[in-house]
Amino acid sequence: MGTLDGKVAVVTGGGRGIGLQIATKLASEGASVVVNDLDQQPADEAVAAIAAAGGSATAVAGSVAEDGFADRLIDTAVEAFDGLDIIVNNAGFTWDSVIQKMTDEQWDAILDVHLKAPFRILRAAQPVIAARAKAEREAGTIRHRKVVNISSIAGTGGNPGQSNYSSAKAGITGLTKTLSKEWGRYAVNVNTVAFGFIRTRLTEATADGSSTIDVQGREIKVGVNPQLFSAMEQMIPLGRAGTPEEAAGAVYLLTTPESDYISGQTLICGGGLSL
Repeated sequence: MGTLDGKVAVVTGGGRGIGLQIATKLASEGASVVVNDLDQQPADEAVAAIAAAGGSATAVAGSVAEDGFADRLIDTAVEAFDGLDIIVNNAGFTWDSVIQKMTDEQWDAILDVHLKAPFRILRAAQPVIAARAKAEREAGTIRHRKVVNISSIAGTGGNPGQSNYSSAKAGITGLTKTLSKEWGRYAVNVNTVAFGFIRTRLTEATADGSSTIDVQGREIKVGVNPQLFSAMEQMIPLGRAGTPEEAAGAVYLLTTPESDYISGQTLICGGGLSL
């Protein structure tokens, strides 16, 4: 018996890195998972891995920032698994510049994926959650649902070169706190996990710190210079960067029944580093 048996979860950005670990963790605890990724292949691979381990999942590829995507994502959860219990807004990337060099395109792209997209997904989910909560209340039962919005210590403390990302992640805190108040009547716990320095393809040490990824035709610089990587680890009280599995564990904590009286909070998963 898993702690999430019978639950239906939606995880954006669930085909790679932290998102993949979140999706597989929730599935391993019994949840049926809708896995989103920007690209079809990693989404399908995540679903296959979950199925191979005995879990249940389906894929929804596409950008969370696209018009109409939020409705498609929520509709898939209801149509595929007849439920909606856990929403993890995890998808995103960084596109850094100091403010005098940051373009409107950079600003808008990061705000769209990290703040506007979660807003749209939660707006699309509201009618489903409200209707089911009402039916459960009339039947004399309470079913707690969970929203976990992903933030960063860049959002709690700022970070040079990331005015767009830091602003979006700070905005997630406001969205979380507001929905914790709006959705308490539906027995929905809405919380944020703010990650510190976690090892992913976006933060991995590279020889010259100039690796790139393609995000819908944009070549986005990723990776960290090895010397800077080492210096960053030395700032962490636990002495190392976190793993995607550890990051997923923090999210999982806020989806369990033990978190049924925790809402509107930000949990920092940073090894003691909080900026």
